[in-house]
Amino acid sequence: MTGDNNTANCTNCEHFSRCFQHLFPDELEFITDKKVQLTYLAGETLFKQGAFAPYVLFVIEGVVKVYIQTGSNKQMNIKLAAEGDYLAFSSVFDENIYNYSAVALKDSTVCMIDKTALRKLFLSNSEFAMNITSRNCRNEAWLLDMLKNISYKQMRGKLASALIYLSSEKFLTQDIFLYLTRKDIADFASITTESTIRFIKEFEKEGVLKLEGKSIAITDRRALDEISRNG
Repeated sequence: MTGDNNTANCTNCEHFSRCFQHLFPDELEFITDKKVQLTYLAGETLFKQGAFAPYVLFVIEGVVKVYIQTGSNKQMNIKLAAEGDYLAFSSVFDENIYNYSAVALKDSTVCMIDKTALRKLFLSNSEFAMNITSRNCRNEAWLLDMLKNISYKQMRGKLASALIYLSSEKFLTQDIFLYLTRKDIADFASITTESTIRFIKEFEKEGVLKLEGKSIAITDRRALDEISRNG
């Protein structure tokens, strides 16, 4: 992990979130003094489930895997966070610990923003607060879809849904599968690694996808969508 205290002022930072465009200049100056920019190398943990949560994190670049530890050696992958995403936003609302863990899949740069300062901006700028709330509602909808996927689908359907998410437009430029193990994919689908390997090979034989080493290219998205729906 490396730090950079000489980051650009939020008023002219090209990476800062669109949500922050609703802040006034004095508010941007205020939040500039309440953040620090850090770079995490691939494999480094940004924060751990159950640890004290003083910051909200904003991803400037890179890819971060978000997961929940469900046992001593079991975990459930929740999502991938990429440029423009926030992590640990619930800490703003009196959550004193992180509810999940986050690890960098590739070298990733984040802004760590003091949660108390962010809460102050919510109280002073309603438009800013509404935009952040809208963003979090979309995240909530995604989590509900994920729960339905895990609860009601068979294993092939679960894996198909996970592959659809991991190959979505948001991650196309990242070649995301190069950074994921088969176990990572299994943990997104909530099935075993062995089943994941077997079904991926079946999908390849069916012409749904193409394998090149770790890379996975979806060749028949309509068929994959059908497997996901009927799974």
